[in-house]
Amino acid sequence: MRYCQVSRSLLTWRGQAKIGRREGGQMSRIHDIRVLVAMLVAMLAAPLAADAETPLERGKYLMNSIVACGNCHTPKDSSGVPIANMELAGGFVIKAPPFDAVMPNITPDKETGIGNWTNQQIVDAIRMGKRPDGTIIGPPMPIAFYRDMSDSDVNALVAWLRAIKPVHNVVGKSTYRIPLPASYGPEVTHVPDVPHVNKVAYGKYLATALGHCMDCHTPLVKGRNDMTRLGAGGNELPAPGGGVVLAADLTPGNPNGISHWTNAQVKLAITQGKRPDRQLVPLMAFGWYKNMTNSDVDDLVAFLRTLKPVKTP
Repeated sequence: MRYCQVSRSLLTWRGQAKIGRREGGQMSRIHDIRVLVAMLVAMLAAPLAADAETPLERGKYLMNSIVACGNCHTPKDSSGVPIANMELAGGFVIKAPPFDAVMPNITPDKETGIGNWTNQQIVDAIRMGKRPDGTIIGPPMPIAFYRDMSDSDVNALVAWLRAIKPVHNVVGKSTYRIPLPASYGPEVTHVPDVPHVNKVAYGKYLATALGHCMDCHTPLVKGRNDMTRLGAGGNELPAPGGGVVLAADLTPGNPNGISHWTNAQVKLAITQGKRPDRQLVPLMAFGWYKNMTNSDVDDLVAFLRTLKPVKTP
C-alpha cells in the first residue's frame, strides 16, 4: 500500500517536473526535487492508517508473547503443558514458602471469571493489585512492575481479555503465610507509552512493566525486590513437577552468565529455553516468548547488556 502511493507520487512529480523544466528552468527543477524529497520522507516516516495496530491486536500480541499471563493463569498438566481449551481459566497452583497461590480464572465468564468487572476494574487489578471488592492481590502477581505498564498497553490487554472464550471454572483461594500490603503504592492514573526508538529504554520496559523478567531475576528482601541488585537472581522458584530452581544472575557478576554469551545465544535462551549448555525448565515462559517480534527480542537483549555487575552469594 505504502509503496503504491510512493509510485503514484513519483509519476505525478515526473509530470510536474517536465512542466517546470519548460516553464522555469534550473530553479524550477531544484524546487521540484526539494518537494519530492519532502514528500517521500513524510510518506515513508508516517505510518498509514491501514498499518495501525488495533488495541485488540496489540493485546493479543502482548498476551501471547512478552506478558505471558497464560504461563500462570492457564492450567497445566503434570508435565507443565497448558491444557487445551482452558486458556486463562485459572486453577494452576504455585507453592512457595510464603504462599500456596491458586491462579484465578481471568476469562470473561460471569460466574467464575472476571466477566462482571468493568474495564477500569480490570486495569486496577493489573496495575494496582486491587480487586473490585477492595481486597489486595498477592504474589506471585508482579504488581510492583505492572504499575509501570502504559495506559495503551494495559487497555490492550483488557480488550483481549474481553475477547477470549469464557470458561466456567471454579478455583480455590490462595493461602498466604506472609502479610499482604495494604496497597502497592499511590493510585496509578496515567502511564505514557515508552518510545520504541530507544532500544535500551524499550527493552527495560519489556523486562519490567510487561515481561516482569526482573521480578524473578532480582533478589527478594522481606518479600520485596531489592532494586539495587537488579537482575542478580538467586531467588528459589518452584519447579514444575516438584523441587526448586534458582533464578539466574543475569548481570556480568555471574562468570557463567549471559554477559559471556553472544546475542544469538541470549535470544535462543529467551525464545526457546536453550542455554549454551542445557535446556531451561518451562517455569520460564519461553513457550510464549517465542512469539515475540525480532525487534522486541533485540531490545530486550540490549537492555540486559546494560545491567550492572552484581555477584550473587
